[in-house]
Amino acid sequence: MGCVISHLSAKFAFFPPSPPTYQIKKRDDGKLTAIYTSSSMPLTSAVGAVDDGGGGGGGCSFDVLSLRTRRGNKIVAFYLKNPYAKLTLLYSHGNAADLGQLFDLFVQLKANLRVNLMGYDYSGYGASTGKASELNTYADIEAVYECLQTEYGVSQEDLILYGQSVGSGPTLHLASRLPRLRGVVLHSAILSGLRVVCHVNCMFCVDIYKNVNKIRKVKSPTLVIHGTEDDVVNWLHGNRLWKMAKDPYEPLWIKGGGHCNLELYPDYIRHLYKFIYEMEIMTTKTRLSKIKLSKKTSSACRCSSCCIKVGQPSWGCPKCPKPRCPECCGLPSCCLNWNSCCCGWVKPKCPDVKLRKCPSCFGCGCFTCLGKCVRCSCW
Repeated sequence: MGCVISHLSAKFAFFPPSPPTYQIKKRDDGKLTAIYTSSSMPLTSAVGAVDDGGGGGGGCSFDVLSLRTRRGNKIVAFYLKNPYAKLTLLYSHGNAADLGQLFDLFVQLKANLRVNLMGYDYSGYGASTGKASELNTYADIEAVYECLQTEYGVSQEDLILYGQSVGSGPTLHLASRLPRLRGVVLHSAILSGLRVVCHVNCMFCVDIYKNVNKIRKVKSPTLVIHGTEDDVVNWLHGNRLWKMAKDPYEPLWIKGGGHCNLELYPDYIRHLYKFIYEMEIMTTKTRLSKIKLSKKTSSACRCSSCCIKVGQPSWGCPKCPKPRCPECCGLPSCCLNWNSCCCGWVKPKCPDVKLRKCPSCFGCGCFTCLGKCVRCSCW
């Protein structure tokens, strides 16, 4: 059954370019280089600069890598280095594209955003071996992240994950496991594979890339970019992901933008640069303080549900020390005058605290007494 689901998911989601737009060749010195399939020329930028002899183009050298994944496939990755970069962008591309088509974009992003950039092809895409599947893409991005750590010394604190369309799946898969990531960018992202083609609110076994669940586990600042006229992945996908993010950054809704043309809008590079810059100047101390603040806020008593526990006063909370904290559950400071009640707990003596007037069940105001009369008219 699992093989059938995997096969259906692969057919449903993945459309690698055929034939690939580039090929990988080994040079005399043993290093890999990339050439266009159509012209057999080395990859160069559209600006017209010639190859520098290191496999790069457009005046920038880049490394061509072949990485083995834990599922046995060999995937191709390009690493573009910017000497002025403080952060590294790990780019997971969308469907029906490969590294040959994206090379010009990588060069521009590397220069305009002042970042190092690592792009890779999923299994079955470009010159990568194997077949495209959800589980393979997870193994692919894990192998690329391991390479960034071991070969280039990039820690998660200096890494920003970028996922476009289908690439939001592996991006959120990795982001949900790295709590100290510098940031996450979701570009035309999907809630899940099945939600792209039909409106459903529940999970099915044949669904893939359940980003709607994983976004809740991402602790890093999250930028969502989406076109309002996207006819492939509706704008509502991006809007809902942004609303569910734990640390949402100001989103970019590109008016009139489609699914594959957002890079052509001036607001795209401006907003993305602003995000990258703010992630650059965010120190580790600031990042940790934000995490601690979010934990403190989430653990604070903000609702009555945490105070409903047998044997405790109706205004009490098991998370707060006795006597009750006035700031936590709203009791005035004069309520710190305590006497015992019938259930062994204490109640405040304060004229500002209004207790119910039913003598049979609200005698002392504690939860035990309150629970005796759920049908009383004063409930």
